[in-house]
Amino acid sequence: SESFGQTPKGLWLTERVWESSLITDLHRSKIEYTVMDDYHFQCAGFDEEVLDGYYMSEEGGKRLGIFPISKKLRYALPFQSVEKALSAIKSYTRETNSAAIIFDDAEKFGMWPGTYAWVYEKQWLEKFVEAVLVDEAIEPIHYGEYFKHNKPRGLAYVPNVSYYEMGEWSLSADDALRLERYKQEMGFEQYEKEGVKFIKGGIWKNFFVKYPESNRIHKRMLELSAQRPVLNRSDFDTALFKLQTNDPLWHGVFGGLYLPNLRDTAYRYLIECENIRYDKSSVIEANNNELDGYEKVKALTSELIFRFDSGCGGQLVEFDIRDRCFNYQNTLTRRKEAYHQRVLEPVCIEAKDETPPEDGIDTIHTAMGEMDDSLRDAIIYDWYLKNSFIDHISDETFSTESFRHCNFREYGDFANQPFESKWNQHSITFARHGGLYFPEKEEAFLEKKYIPHDNSLDFEVKFTSKTTQKLTYLLEHNFHFSNVDAVLFNGERLREEGELALCSRVEIIDRVLGKKIILTLNQPCRIHYFQLKTLSQSEQGFDLTVQGISMALAFDFVGSFILKGSMEINNV
Repeated sequence: SESFGQTPKGLWLTERVWESSLITDLHRSKIEYTVMDDYHFQCAGFDEEVLDGYYMSEEGGKRLGIFPISKKLRYALPFQSVEKALSAIKSYTRETNSAAIIFDDAEKFGMWPGTYAWVYEKQWLEKFVEAVLVDEAIEPIHYGEYFKHNKPRGLAYVPNVSYYEMGEWSLSADDALRLERYKQEMGFEQYEKEGVKFIKGGIWKNFFVKYPESNRIHKRMLELSAQRPVLNRSDFDTALFKLQTNDPLWHGVFGGLYLPNLRDTAYRYLIECENIRYDKSSVIEANNNELDGYEKVKALTSELIFRFDSGCGGQLVEFDIRDRCFNYQNTLTRRKEAYHQRVLEPVCIEAKDETPPEDGIDTIHTAMGEMDDSLRDAIIYDWYLKNSFIDHISDETFSTESFRHCNFREYGDFANQPFESKWNQHSITFARHGGLYFPEKEEAFLEKKYIPHDNSLDFEVKFTSKTTQKLTYLLEHNFHFSNVDAVLFNGERLREEGELALCSRVEIIDRVLGKKIILTLNQPCRIHYFQLKTLSQSEQGFDLTVQGISMALAFDFVGSFILKGSMEINNV
């Protein structure tokens, strides 16, 4: 208000994600109205015909005006001809003060594929503005003006919901495919007329269930947010608010969580917060901040931050370089997505809800990216999370190829199961009484101990069983780098995949951050590695993205073994 002489009374609802609990916070911020999709209202039982003005809602007696954005207009502007766009606007004439409500992403006007030529070179925007200004049936008006001079249409209580596509994206892949099938069986016209009220996807927060990597960032943010009253520092608040950007927490048509640079930025500000919170202190502490009932143990040294998950193999789930504000454990697991079906079965491409008009262009929801056989080959699913210090028990059939395809033989139950945890201010220990399955179960015990130092982490793995079979132990690490092309692996540039003969020392140089990770073992191991890639959907079609380097340190054993080693981080 100091710069523009205005005090905002309205709010753009981020990704149109609505929860009624927002009303209290918005009221405290002196916000009087916000905008959401007409779909939100339809989910509450409203018919499309009455969504031509704003409604009032409340939470605990705190009031808020809510405007329904027209889906008809979202799909018309700028994708249909100027004439059809104006016709869509003028269809909202139920009463003299009826409003045709539009509020949408600026990216549609030039940044989405195909829109720049349509909007600017073919002058859609200029023609549209001119047509609106000369049409006496249309009066452009600001939200604030309409809110001030018109009565609400009535009372509305909207459920926890976002726009339809967001709800669809938040579902598991199988459920999203089922939802699409139900819509197709009903038929588009019948769905738009009646089904829209009853057939819907999940809620936005379900992304925290669908993607553990997203949940991890969000719950770390909540952990840090709870420290605000204690620290009372503006630099902490600034970093925290930047961390709260929602983009890396979800995924749909847009890259979101699948874009490593977005996750890197989130961890940058997360680590900034931790640096302010702890300064150069060294501490080991535990909490259940991810709400799964299992302890997460955090070890801070003057240079590093390690976090381990007792609920997932006692594995390393965060590996922060404090002076670079970078998380080397910021990897992503390869998992099934609904849109993979279009690659695996291209002849069964799902029916489009919206057909691009002859005198318009595709919306981003109807545009189809180009596909080739290489995309099909890239679809691989992991059955465990891609953390580090993952314990596998396999055999001589293990290979780099089976490692990359995640179809190697696994005898143990240690890679994705809970471990007991105990810790003090010097070390952290995880242990599991598990088994080997041949397929009959044979008892087995695995214990891992970590000792953090200023710039390193010592570790010890003890495995005990009574089996007489020759087996192969694999200690898997997954490291994320901002640019794998700038990584040297034992002095050589990384290939797509590779193997190293027996060695007891692995040196990984990150030339972007100027850091060197040195893994040292007390016995020689075979090294298998590959570039961890995901196939995801984006505005441009399909993206094949390097999420990290998967590396398995392998050696043979019979019965029992003890592996000792260290992971040291130095400047190059």
